[in-house]
Amino acid sequence: MVADALRDLGHEVTLVEVVTEGDVTTAALTELGGTGVFAGALRKALLDGQIDLAVHSLKDLPVAAADGLTIAAIPARADARDALIARDGLTLGQLPVGARIGTGSPRRVAQLAALGLGVETVGIRGNVDTRIGKVTSGELDAVVLARAGLQRLGRTDEITESIDPLQMLPAPGQGALAIEVRSDDEGVLAAVAVLDDPDTRAAVSAERALLATLEAGCAAPVGALAEVVEEVDGSLLLSLRAFVGSEDGTFELRRSATGPIGDPVAVGQELAATLLEDGAADAMSAPGSRPPAGPSDPKSGGAPNPQLVPSDSVEQRS
Repeated sequence: MVADALRDLGHEVTLVEVVTEGDVTTAALTELGGTGVFAGALRKALLDGQIDLAVHSLKDLPVAAADGLTIAAIPARADARDALIARDGLTLGQLPVGARIGTGSPRRVAQLAALGLGVETVGIRGNVDTRIGKVTSGELDAVVLARAGLQRLGRTDEITESIDPLQMLPAPGQGALAIEVRSDDEGVLAAVAVLDDPDTRAAVSAERALLATLEAGCAAPVGALAEVVEEVDGSLLLSLRAFVGSEDGTFELRRSATGPIGDPVAVGQELAATLLEDGAADAMSAPGSRPPAGPSDPKSGGAPNPQLVPSDSVEQRS
């Protein structure tokens, strides 16, 4: 998608496949030490000059900035919702008690538990074919995947329910892409800048600031979704909702905040502070959950610096 967009602008683009640790390991997400396993090899290829830009799924990108690299563009976000693919065309509410739902995400496990549907979650890894195959084979009753990924693969017709964020908030950054380049490569920076979507950048900056302030990586049961909303007077605000819970469903927090679109990081930090005051740290380390990754491990996504983008990066919208 990004290559085609750049070609449409007159650039020559060659695709280079890079295999990451997250692509080849069969270990559970919670055992991988954080989201860096999906980005480390790509970032190394950038810094080594093997590639000129890397395209990440933003939810897999650590919130810690990498020295010498810049997120030069965040294109318009696809549908951020989670999607259910279930046997017999069933929805979440139609699945019987005891139904087996496959997911490798602690966030999804925690929110499914919080819904109190009486379903069983089963840890799975693998590509889309592998996961959906567990439903068609009868091994599982359903799986939960990101709708954006299915949309990009042209497989939305297999979705039996796009799950309302009121039931299940997506991962921070879900549905968005990040185009990362070397910070000193002015030519590539200029070439991809036109692909940046200010509203998407503001939304994901708030979500990732929340994640960073919570010191939580993708192994923590945290969901967040920010949206740009227009007030009756025509002014624009950023609305952010978040979920933190324990994987066993015994504890959950759902909170929201609004703030200026020009300062998305502050919106995320404010909501994270509210969650922490209300017990978020206890929820993430409750029985059945894993403690959040500490700020000393930049690969975990738990870095102390929540700043995804420069503070003036969203002002172009005005």
